[in-house]
Amino acid sequence: MLKNRRFLLASRPTGKVVLENFKFVTEDLAAPKVGEVLVRNQYLSVDPTNRIWMTDADQYMPPIALGEVIRAGGIGVVLESNAPGFAKGDLVNGLLGWQDYALQPAQALQKLPTGLDVPVTAFLSVLGMTGCTAYFGLLDVVNPRAGETLVVSGAAGAVGSIVGQIGLIAGLRVIGIAGGPAKCRWLTEDLGFHGAIDYKSEDVEASLRRLCPSGIDVYFDNVGGPISDAVFSRMNNHGRVSLCGLISGYNSQEPLAAPRNYAQILMKRLNVRGFIILDYMGPRWGQAVQSMYGWVKAGKIKYAVDVEHGLENAPAVLNKLFDGSNTGKLLLQIS
Repeated sequence: MLKNRRFLLASRPTGKVVLENFKFVTEDLAAPKVGEVLVRNQYLSVDPTNRIWMTDADQYMPPIALGEVIRAGGIGVVLESNAPGFAKGDLVNGLLGWQDYALQPAQALQKLPTGLDVPVTAFLSVLGMTGCTAYFGLLDVVNPRAGETLVVSGAAGAVGSIVGQIGLIAGLRVIGIAGGPAKCRWLTEDLGFHGAIDYKSEDVEASLRRLCPSGIDVYFDNVGGPISDAVFSRMNNHGRVSLCGLISGYNSQEPLAAPRNYAQILMKRLNVRGFIILDYMGPRWGQAVQSMYGWVKAGKIKYAVDVEHGLENAPAVLNKLFDGSNTGKLLLQIS
């Protein structure tokens, strides 16, 4: 009988997660029942939403209950199937969780596309949820037009770095906001952004005035907080904001503050739209993946994958998202 190591939620975190928030257990793993598939997890996706799910705040999915395995997307290989459509050796993705093995109903899994000459990790980054978030969050939510100015916060992150490159493909002037000179150089020298702002050492509002002399037409917001306040002050009339994330407040125990200059939404007639990528799970998903794949193979989109190792390190790896020590898509390889 297989032994399955699992992280269960023991208490709801306050601030960054600590080991005491979890119970690390080893349990016997049963064989799959009819309609179930047994998966050996290989890579887990490490995302800000993992932290949101640990809270009991009102959110877009039910919070993780105390005693439940930590929810997380991942990729794994089928070890045993008791469901039609899945066979031993198939590569699949789904919400596999912080554990070595996942016993899942077949309808909760998707087989990975075959015949695409990319690393398997691409399906948790540029060809997965990350790439599709960037694709729909920019092209669908705010409908950018060539010649406009786009500002991206969290621009060296998994989603932000791809958003900026899609903006370049669409003919936009792209400015990224990131933390540290190395990340800013990566944005401008490797990815082709027109400019980058180091929020750790620069006056963001002053830098936006310098780099966006004609104002900002489109803002892709991953962080919220003071950075977004600075961007709102430079938005043009009828500008559009795609609200993807608010990572600056995910570890706070206080309710997220509204924009300090909230009145700008009225005065400048801004369109601010929040979106959740799960709303796009459907027929158009394949369209996004095919577009992203074509741009990657044509060299128009580059992506970074930051891979850490060891299931036992999952809590520490999650905290990397909040201290800014990762570049690109953060993954945890566990087998």
